Amino acid sequence: MELRQIAKDVYACLQEDKGLGTSNSGLINRGGGLVVDTFWDLPHTRAMIDLYAGVWPAPPRRVVNTHYNGDHCWGNQLFTGAEIIGHRLCAAHFGKEQPQAMQMMSAMAASSDAAMAAIGKSFAGWDFAGIELTPPTTLFDEQMKLDLGGIVVDLLYVGPAHTASDVVAHLPEQRIVFTGDVLFRFCSPVGWEGTYAKWLEALDRLIALNPEILVPGHGPVCGVDGVRELKDYLVYVRAESKRFFDAEVPALQAAKRIDLGPYARWTQPERIIFNVERAYREFRGEPFDAPIDVVTLLHGMYEVQQARRHAG
Repeated sequence: MELRQIAKDVYACLQEDKGLGTSNSGLINRGGGLVVDTFWDLPHTRAMIDLYAGVWPAPPRRVVNTHYNGDHCWGNQLFTGAEIIGHRLCAAHFGKEQPQAMQMMSAMAASSDAAMAAIGKSFAGWDFAGIELTPPTTLFDEQMKLDLGGIVVDLLYVGPAHTASDVVAHLPEQRIVFTGDVLFRFCSPVGWEGTYAKWLEALDRLIALNPEILVPGHGPVCGVDGVRELKDYLVYVRAESKRFFDAEVPALQAAKRIDLGPYARWTQPERIIFNVERAYREFRGEPFDAPIDVVTLLHGMYEVQQARRHAG
């Protein structure tokens, strides 16, 4: 975990991308302080707080959640007394993921089923005990402006892209954007509710903001080149998915057969199954927020990983 100053009174807390859950956070250390996203469990969030405590004069008065996924908000409870800000849909969907379910999935590491054991091991290093879901209570719809001692922060709704509740935090004067999971950098993205068209539109909005520095939800800090790379990935995977869909190839087989080229070097390329499944749902005309069988897709990740490993 690294604390990096990216402008005067603006910091990023970066976790090395090791797969599911290793997300990033931000701190605007002015006007009472604002933290952008907490972490997936309490130990990691405490470690983040320890890093921030080296530069902040006091705990922040505000926390913003970029969306409802637990790896961006399950540490909220540790910011006692802080105003927690998020999109209205972030609060509405906050209970869709439960820490107890993650603990159960972690326990599958001991399973005799190789796929289930691999899923369980992917949660190694996380401790979901003691988490009390603490959703945002200051809610907005399209945008919200904050003035933190002269640093303007524009909270902009850009969903449904990665989720229905996606928000980015734009610092126009500093030309910085904390993107949440609208942007993944050098790691394969996962989409929950949303559409390819809206995700691509959200990425175009990031480019239009003309930032110099973007702190992605996962992966290293980048410039707009990182946004364009993710756009290229999504366009390519959607086009390849359409080709296989039209040939009536099942999504899992398509995910195994799509040539990932340079994207094969991104973290967990097997996550492509999530993106092929999203494309197939769109091609079938299903709603963007149709329920997803996450366990089946995680099992599919394992199958894709094994198929690509044996093919390589």
